Amino acid sequence: MDKNELDFIMQEGEGQFIEFKESLDKSISKEIAAFANASGGKIFIGISDEGKAKGIKITNELKAQILDIARNCDPPIMITLEILENILIVDILEGKNKPYSCSQGFYLRNGAHAQKMSRDEILEFSIEEGKIRFDEQINEKFDFENDFDEKKLDEYLKLAGLTKNIPVKDILINLKAAKLTGRKLKLNNAGALFFAKNPEKFFFTSKVACVNYRTNEKVDILDKKIFDDGLISNLIEAENYIVKHIDAEFEIKSFKRKEIPQYPQAAYREAIVNSIMHRDYFEKSGDVLVEIFRNKIVISNPGGIVKWLRPEDFGKYSRPRNHLIAELFSKTKYAEKVGSGINRIREAMKKAGLPPPIFDYNFHNFAAILLDKTQGTSKESVPESVPESVPESVPEKRAKAALQYILRNRKITIPEIAKLLNASEKTIKRDIEKLKQKRKLKRIGPDKGGHWEIIE
Repeated sequence: MDKNELDFIMQEGEGQFIEFKESLDKSISKEIAAFANASGGKIFIGISDEGKAKGIKITNELKAQILDIARNCDPPIMITLEILENILIVDILEGKNKPYSCSQGFYLRNGAHAQKMSRDEILEFSIEEGKIRFDEQINEKFDFENDFDEKKLDEYLKLAGLTKNIPVKDILINLKAAKLTGRKLKLNNAGALFFAKNPEKFFFTSKVACVNYRTNEKVDILDKKIFDDGLISNLIEAENYIVKHIDAEFEIKSFKRKEIPQYPQAAYREAIVNSIMHRDYFEKSGDVLVEIFRNKIVISNPGGIVKWLRPEDFGKYSRPRNHLIAELFSKTKYAEKVGSGINRIREAMKKAGLPPPIFDYNFHNFAAILLDKTQGTSKESVPESVPESVPESVPEKRAKAALQYILRNRKITIPEIAKLLNASEKTIKRDIEKLKQKRKLKRIGPDKGGHWEIIE
């Protein structure tokens, strides 16, 4: 950092990524933890809250003291120190092992403040960061003698190509669906979702709902079914439901008739598997939903892109929300190549000569949209510059979602935001301009190589 950049930061003042301290005090530990739990940031020691450079005497003892404070956080936080004239700059990167705590508790950077997290906030934060996983939790209500369905295990083993040559309890332990606690076998939630006689007894979130509409709008319902008999059965029933309700054409060549379905089986099967594997089972507000319209299928689930997967890496890497559920599926023919599902859906649609699938997702929901041959895709033309006339109101949900993506990735581009929010670049450019005018967001540096900063 040079003097000009420091002067600019002092003019801008404290914010989501900047904290000023006139001298070292006890609060620095919570500031370090708060930045590590958020998106990182810098603490400038020797600058007053008003942004005035006061300077500080920088000694080896002072630097060692700050490094010790960071190391004593739980888990330890890596920081770097930089000196500019008589200002000590503490640089904290976003942590890779969240959540972090200091001697004063758990803190999260929110705007220009370090906010202490409550018990429920810590729990929710840990779930979002993947530290607490639903499928790994032991299901204390599950009674093995009364609730276990051995027929479902037999069917699963058949699909997985596994032989039943050891005791059932040992099979469940090897599948990581159960573990011994003392002498008692206890199934985890993944095991219960696959092998319970009645999943509804234990879960609000185990269902797959299928709906068939008359048109392309959610108006006239022709048929509706809800399946809740274990994850494998739900998948098979949902797949059969689609087969029953989609159209098919027949091609006759050389006295042979070839049936061409409206959508390729590989595409909608992968989409159903993806929704069941990656849904947020903590979220009780909805089910995995398969909706069949006249010219499209929408397969959706509660729980969008996981927080620890960068939006720009979507479709490139597999970062499952539910590791055990994904692993159990991976042993069957339904998900032999976990991690390649998105690309397999794309490939299946391309091979069938259909429009590319649309993946609509945010932090809360995910949907795969399959279009038939009657549906085309068109891109709205985007002007080189944003018109000076910006609408007075920016839709609250979209603006909030855009800010969330920016908070997670300060270098995210407008095209990437537009794709994530299923909006045109023109719309997102206008939203961004409005946020700038309201002093909620600003751009630091050029379009290429710069980054966003949230002011409020």
